Amino acid sequence: MRYCVQPEETDEPVTPLVRCPQFEQRLLRLAAASDERRDELRDELLYVLRGRGVLHVAGETHQLAAGSGVFVARGTEWRAEPEEELRLLSVLVAEPLPAGASHAVVAAGERGAATAGREFILLAGPERGCASATQFVGLIPPGRAPDHFHRYDEVVYVLAGEGALHVGGERAPLVPGTAIHLPARLVHCLENSGPAEMRVLGVFRPAGSPAEAYYPDGSAAEVPA
Repeated sequence: MRYCVQPEETDEPVTPLVRCPQFEQRLLRLAAASDERRDELRDELLYVLRGRGVLHVAGETHQLAAGSGVFVARGTEWRAEPEEELRLLSVLVAEPLPAGASHAVVAAGERGAATAGREFILLAGPERGCASATQFVGLIPPGRAPDHFHRYDEVVYVLAGEGALHVGGERAPLVPGTAIHLPARLVHCLENSGPAEMRVLGVFRPAGSPAEAYYPDGSAAEVPA
């Protein structure tokens, strides 16, 4: 299925995953202190998949550990010093809106409810200075939610669990490391076929709530109060 990528994990410093007009999603491997990095045109959203270390950004120092989310505005320099090898998921955001801050590091965000018993943990977004996109961890219980679509464009990375992506009668397997691109208004469903919770890392634009979803007939999906 063209919406999924299942790359093999490598020791390369950069592994491309998904590229579309809105985003460039890739894996970064940092085994030693990195050189200064800066993207003059795009914001960058990082998520620590594993490892720990120190982030130097805009004259500040922050601890990094698995589960940390990071926002770096375009034109802002950053570098990382791993204490043990860092694996980062990077999403570059094209043509970003003016940022409200040079950067933000989020260890744990606000938890919210979505449809079909699903929950999410907010990381970077407008409230953290990232005006263009929202970064979150999605928590998917076993089972399959109704087919739906979003009005935003999204890239997803499977952190844990197994299941399937359903689009237009086709089914693609999902395992840890699967990368997904969901264009706006694509009717789809992420199914969790395992016994435990599936976790995914999502980044979407325009920024908003991960709970916003619509059924194929255009009606808004109900969200628990």
